[in-house]
Amino acid sequence: MAYEVLARKWRPQQFTDVVGQDHVTKTLTNAIESDRVAHAYMFVGSRGTGKTTSARILAKALNCEKGPTPTPCDVCDSCKEVMAGNSLDVIEIDGASNNGVDQVRDLRDNARYSPARGPYKIYIIDEVHMLSTQAFNALLKTLEEPPDHVKFIFATTDVHKVLPTILSRCQRFDLRRISVQDIVDRLRKGCGDEGISITEDALLAIARGAEGGLRDAESALDQIISFRGKEIDEADVLAVFGLVSRHVLEDLTIAILKSDVPKIINIISDMDQAGKDLQRVIMELMESFRNLLVVLYAGEGASALELPESQLEFYTAQALNTEAGRVLRIIDALVETDGRMRHALSKKTLLETGLIRCSRAAETATINELLKQVAALKKNFKSGGALENRVTESPVSYGGEPQKKKISTESEIKLLLAKWHDIIDRVGKADSLAKSYLLNTAPLRTDEVHLVVGYDPEFSNDRNRLENGRAKLALSREVEKHLGRQLSIAYEPLKADDPRPLPTDSPVNDLGPDNTVILTKEQKWYANPVVKLVVDAFNGEITDIRE
Repeated sequence: MAYEVLARKWRPQQFTDVVGQDHVTKTLTNAIESDRVAHAYMFVGSRGTGKTTSARILAKALNCEKGPTPTPCDVCDSCKEVMAGNSLDVIEIDGASNNGVDQVRDLRDNARYSPARGPYKIYIIDEVHMLSTQAFNALLKTLEEPPDHVKFIFATTDVHKVLPTILSRCQRFDLRRISVQDIVDRLRKGCGDEGISITEDALLAIARGAEGGLRDAESALDQIISFRGKEIDEADVLAVFGLVSRHVLEDLTIAILKSDVPKIINIISDMDQAGKDLQRVIMELMESFRNLLVVLYAGEGASALELPESQLEFYTAQALNTEAGRVLRIIDALVETDGRMRHALSKKTLLETGLIRCSRAAETATINELLKQVAALKKNFKSGGALENRVTESPVSYGGEPQKKKISTESEIKLLLAKWHDIIDRVGKADSLAKSYLLNTAPLRTDEVHLVVGYDPEFSNDRNRLENGRAKLALSREVEKHLGRQLSIAYEPLKADDPRPLPTDSPVNDLGPDNTVILTKEQKWYANPVVKLVVDAFNGEITDIRE
C-alpha cells in the first residue's frame, strides 16, 4: 500500500478524538442524543483546526447503521464508505471548483432523490466562501427548506465572505486555534504509538511553528521524521524549519527587559548567521511579551494561557521584575518594527534597532511607577509638613566680637545655602581663582568656632587651592557678614545626601526685624523633607508653586 501521511493516518474518527474543540463536539453530541440535529451547519476556523474532520464525523454519526449515534461504530459499510470518501450518501464538494450557478442547480436537483443506503443525504461543501453571489442566491431556497433527508455542512476559513442570508440559515460553530499544549500532547501520543523518540523541546518547537493548526504540526513532524529518523531533538526541528530555540527567545526576552544591548546584538548576530527567519523572531517575541503581559495582569489566572509548566514558570519569574506599562511599550515597539521589516531589504539592521528601542522602553520608568515612588516618599515622611513661614530659633545679633551663638546651626546652614552663590561671587572679587574652586562646594555645618565646607570629591585636587590663606580669609569674612560671628573654615568631602546650595534665582531675606531668619516661599518648600527627596530623586527643581 502507498504511504499514508501522518495527518491522514491520525485523523480523528470520533468526536472524543477531536483536539481542542470541546465546545463543538459537545454541542453536536448533545444534538444527536436529543434528536435536535439541524438541517445546516457552518464550521468556521483557520486551517488545520478540524472543520472537515468534524463534518465527516457528523456525517458518519448520522448515517451509521447503529445511528444516528454520537459514537459511530467505524465497522459498518456506511462508516467505512464515509472514511474512504466513496459514500454515495455523503457528497463532498470543493467550493472553489464548483462555485457557479450550474453546479448549485445540479446539487439542488439531486437533493430531491432519497439516499442510497443511510437515512440522510449529506452535502459537505468545503471552502464555501468561494461560491459566487449568484450561486449563493440559487442555494437559498433549498438551504432554508431542504427535503427531510438532506443535511448541509459547510466549512470556511473566511466567513466574512459568506452572505449573511446563508449564515442566518445555518448553525454556526467557530473552531478555535488549537493551543500549544494540546498540540504537544497530541504529537506526543502519536509519536508514542509510532515508536518515535522525540524530546519535549522538539515537540514545543513544532507546536510553536504550527500557529494553532494541528494538521500543520503533523505535516511538520512527518517531514522531520523523513529528515532525521525516529530519534528527534530540538536542534533537528530548528534546522529544518529555521525556527528559534525557546531558550534563545527566553534569553532575548530577559536581555530586552534588562536593557542588555550587547547581548541583544550578539543574539541577533548568531540568529542571522544561522539563517533564522528574522521576521518570525519578531512574531515570536510579540507572543512572548503578550504571555508576560497576561501573567502580569491575570496573576493566578495565567493558567488560561495553556502553556507548558516550564514556560509558565519563566513568565511568572519575569513578571516579578517588570511592570505592565513597560511591557505594553515594548509590544508597541515590536509591532512597529514588524511593520517596517516586511518591506525592508536589511531585516537584521531593522531588527537590531527595533530591539534596542524595546530595551530603552524597558528601562524607562512609567508614570505609575513615579507616582508610586512619590506616594512612598509621602508615606515615609507622613509626619513632615510644610515648614512655618518663620523659623523660630533664637535671633542672632550683629557685633564685632565673636559671641556665643544665639541661632541654631541648622538655621545658619539654611541661610548660607540660600546665599552661597552670592558669597562665592563676593569672594571672587577678592580672589578670582578662589571663585572657580568654590563653585563645587556647599556649607555643611557650624559649631562654636568652625564652618565645615564640603567639596566635590571629583575635584579633590582643588582642596589645596581652597586651603590658600587668601581664599580662606575672604570666605571667612563673607560668612561673618551673614552670620554675625567670625568662624574659621574647614573642608571635607561632600556625601550624596548632603544639602546643596539653592538655585541662584531663589531670593532670601537674611534676617527679620527681630533678628530671626526669614525663609521665602520657595525656600520653605525646598526645606520640606518630602519635597527635597522628590527633587533630589528626579534631579529637578521647583519652577512654580501653587498653594
